[in-house]
Amino acid sequence: MLRNNHFCWFLSYHLLLILILTGIEAAEVDRKEADDLYIVFLKDHPVNEESLFQRHIIVLSSLKGSDGAATESHVYSYTKIFNAFAAKLSQHEVHMLSSMDEVVSVIPNRYRKLHTTRSWEFIGLPATAKRRLKRESNIIVGVFDTGITPQSKSFKDDGLGPPPVKWKGSCGHFANFSGCNNKLIGARYFKLDKVPDPNDILSPIDVHGHGTHTSSTLAGSMVPDASLFGLARGTARGAVPSARVAMYKVCWVTSGCADIDILAAFEAAISDGVDLISISIGGLSGSYTTDVIAIGSFHAMRKGILTVASAGNDGPNLNTVANHAPWMLTVAASGIDREFRSKVALGNGRIVSGIGVSAFDPKKKLYPLTAGVDMAKSSDTRDSSRYCGEGSMDPRKVKGKLVYCQLGTWGADSVIKELGGIGTIIESDQFLDSAPIFMALATIVNSSIGKNINNYMHSERLPSAVIYKSQEVKIKAPFIASFSSRGPNPGTIRLLKPDIAAPGIDILASYTPLKSLTGLKGDTQYSEFTLMSGTSMSCPHVGGAAAYVKSYHPDWSPSAIKSALVTTARPMSSKVDREAEFAYGAGQVNPTKARSPGLIYDMDDMSYIQFLCHEGYNSSSVSSLLRQRVNCSTLIPANGEDAINYPTMQLGLKSNQEPTIGIFRRKVTNVGQAISVYNATIRAPKGVDITVKPMTLSFTRAMQTRSFKVVVKAKPMSNAVILSGSLIWKSSRHLVRSPIVIYDPKVFD
Repeated sequence: MLRNNHFCWFLSYHLLLILILTGIEAAEVDRKEADDLYIVFLKDHPVNEESLFQRHIIVLSSLKGSDGAATESHVYSYTKIFNAFAAKLSQHEVHMLSSMDEVVSVIPNRYRKLHTTRSWEFIGLPATAKRRLKRESNIIVGVFDTGITPQSKSFKDDGLGPPPVKWKGSCGHFANFSGCNNKLIGARYFKLDKVPDPNDILSPIDVHGHGTHTSSTLAGSMVPDASLFGLARGTARGAVPSARVAMYKVCWVTSGCADIDILAAFEAAISDGVDLISISIGGLSGSYTTDVIAIGSFHAMRKGILTVASAGNDGPNLNTVANHAPWMLTVAASGIDREFRSKVALGNGRIVSGIGVSAFDPKKKLYPLTAGVDMAKSSDTRDSSRYCGEGSMDPRKVKGKLVYCQLGTWGADSVIKELGGIGTIIESDQFLDSAPIFMALATIVNSSIGKNINNYMHSERLPSAVIYKSQEVKIKAPFIASFSSRGPNPGTIRLLKPDIAAPGIDILASYTPLKSLTGLKGDTQYSEFTLMSGTSMSCPHVGGAAAYVKSYHPDWSPSAIKSALVTTARPMSSKVDREAEFAYGAGQVNPTKARSPGLIYDMDDMSYIQFLCHEGYNSSSVSSLLRQRVNCSTLIPANGEDAINYPTMQLGLKSNQEPTIGIFRRKVTNVGQAISVYNATIRAPKGVDITVKPMTLSFTRAMQTRSFKVVVKAKPMSNAVILSGSLIWKSSRHLVRSPIVIYDPKVFD
């Protein structure tokens, strides 16, 4: 999520995570200055771009009464991929436009927010992994984010030739932007609302740091000996270090990410010739035919471009997953086997441990320890001083001390440092699984440890403590981050989302020199690399894995690449993550296995259209998405529970009394050995019967297809949130796994 310099943090742990994580979450921001912006989609006309622009002005003129008023209202015309325009409209004008026969839909502009060294080794893609460098260097990844830092070592172009011939994009000269090279081949920015952002620059340059981090995670060049103050040391790189990067800056420090900009970026990226789009931006819940990320990614899919998107940071709450359209690959965030902790030594000799990144070595063995609640300026500020809130404490009492604070306002370390304090120990009701970076001696402890520290402070006449510099600690992994958004899919009960999980906790990658590490007042820490957490960080991991697979199979469709990643994912344990597939989808991404999946579940755009018709979308809304006339009633009746050839299966129970029966019809394509035989293995949870016909699939040539039917019969559930089963097709060389999920939708109403 984009972080401003002075955020007031609320008491709840959940809201802390929303602000501390640098991922992009689904959120809508009210903005008076832009609440009259709308995107108007028109029916197609067989004309050129210039004629489309003229047509847009004519439509607006008929509405506004003059060409002058139309031009003043007009903001932008989408003419390459979409027949649409953005304009400033009143509610009355929106109503009038919606009634015009030529107008397909009118969508309000909304603002969204932004949802490594060891991480690639952890998921099985080491620097020594087999690669096809010539093909890899022909892949162009488009990143929608906060911009990029072109001078970063992650975007050096050593050994790379000119951009691929297919590249049609651009990279101009902009403020504070040093330009592109043969690695960073494209950089554009979109700020169509024209509202100035005092904390950003009208340029592709990255002032926030988020876009530099995500793009270097996905496709950064090799940078040896990267670290943050010696932590997480190793070679920083992307999954595809030879791939080319194109940045589309659509997110701004203050205003967030506007729909009109995101749609313009999709149109540009598709026209420019990218091979893959990574978008760590929050999708807003709603119709697949009115959400701009769903619309843009659908048209990317039609052009053979896979969109990989973050699942959101609204976990651990269920039913919160974002970017859940079936043609997108939706990514949850998992942890890797390291954590950053600081030892805290108390004056009585007891040693406790807290989480966080503090790069400071203490200058004394012990410092006076006190509680923020005892440092209040007056009785009126006592409640606020408990949380070390700004303006609540007496500087004379704080100076030279470590201050114990309850979690309430983010930036307690900034407040304490400004008052002359040494640092802070922060108590949280829950222990964070991602490490915040501090600008002074500081750490976060859980309430159990906090109670012991509190007891010590009130049992000693002169309590003291010291916080040591953070160290890297080995932990068990993978596990799903508490902040990672969970299913079930709010868009349909028939489709499992998220699709897959990837590292998203404490990921080291490149950063901007234009912002301190915390962005907080008084912070003087700057670094070429930093640690960030969020589904924003897991998204480029899967984007990089997808690009890696594409380097081996350049002609595969987006759904084929998605299928390869999903069916080869490493299963994760529901004993660790109780929400099971609603937390991690098919499991942890496994790039080297996905390179050779054996079988794929492939689809074209009409497969998705059939799914939408089956879901109840009317012909008009589906036609507007497809940009051609569709009559759902004339489509071949959809067979099966979900009417889609998806690599996972999900059954929503229909009754509390009778068993529910779901029929799933699937088709797989042989991309492994020409002559091969696959046998089915079924794993069914208690109370669920799963059968598959046939039980054996025999292939005699490559690209041959075979169909099968899965029948799931499930009894009413008792206390379980989700029941997990699977279908595994196994040959002598391949294992193709499809999760089967059963749940009761009424639990989430």
